[in-house]
Amino acid sequence: MAAKIEVYSKDYCPYCDKAKLLLSSLNATYEEIDITHDAAGYEKIQARNPSARTVPQIFINNQPIGGCDALYALHAEGKLVPMLAEAAN
Repeated sequence: MAAKIEVYSKDYCPYCDKAKLLLSSLNATYEEIDITHDAAGYEKIQARNPSARTVPQIFINNQPIGGCDALYALHAEGKLVPMLAEAAN
């Protein structure tokens, strides 16, 4: 079983595209939650990660990862792939 990955995004966001590209390149299956036209979308993000201010916001196994830069930093540190291999509880 793979990790549960959720990506909150907007359709005109290049950072969202970059984050999804990295996940796809790692063959990770993720759920995209498009909040482009969802006025309550940021409230949903804030409820899960109070420090979140931008998109994308990425959650792996319900743990807030942050945005695109945080995702790439995890990957550069060698921590992302093991995280993706962990099944959600």
